[in-house]
Amino acid sequence: MLELVVSAAVGALILTAAALCLNAAVESQKMINPRVDTIQTARVALAMMSADLRAACPLDKNYDFLGTHRALGDMDADNIDFATHNYSPRHPREADFCEMSYFIDKSETNGQYGLWRRRNPTLAQDPLSGGSREEIAPDVRGLRIEYYDGLDWYDTWGDLNGRKRNSTMPPPNLVGMPSAVRITLSFDSSPATKSAPDDQETTPTNRTPMVFQTVVYLELAAKAAASDSTTPTPATLSNTPPGTADSGPSL
Repeated sequence: MLELVVSAAVGALILTAAALCLNAAVESQKMINPRVDTIQTARVALAMMSADLRAACPLDKNYDFLGTHRALGDMDADNIDFATHNYSPRHPREADFCEMSYFIDKSETNGQYGLWRRRNPTLAQDPLSGGSREEIAPDVRGLRIEYYDGLDWYDTWGDLNGRKRNSTMPPPNLVGMPSAVRITLSFDSSPATKSAPDDQETTPTNRTPMVFQTVVYLELAAKAAASDSTTPTPATLSNTPPGTADSGPSL
């Protein structure tokens, strides 16, 4: 009888330990799966932005390239507007030229903030509007974009009022194209799994976000700068911005 009681007690302990281990594994899987999806989403979003920026070209006769710094509460929500040749014509009267915008806006599915892309493959009177828009990354906690002119990094680029036409020399980040663009994209570490009610606050929480960063070199801008001058300049792609590595996304 004593041996049976001891055996039953040991068996119960083993089963309890196995159940706890199984429960821990299930909970870990539930926590990891959304983060894996977030990592994949971030890589795809950065790859799309990088491909468009590598083939960037002047947007309009009044705007070569526009980068606007803005915030939504405590969250960075920068805007970037440019044109790109990274576009395959899909309809008549289209070429490989496409007006692009990347910006932060609320998602139509769950009311959370997401990364959106606007594309307009037609020549419009207003190059900053029109076209179609699509959400390419949900549950975004911030978008910060910086611009490199060969010497310094800037939080903004270009002038919303158009080209400067005066006798004074404008700052270097008001005209032309940047040599490189640094993108920092933050995501919610625990993205929402269901839609938020209309009356619920949808601003980011205090959870530590997952941050991804990449540096993209504007290849066409470098070629244009090289064709304008036969002497080497700091704005060419041969110079690597200080404190940066390659153009691949990093965690």
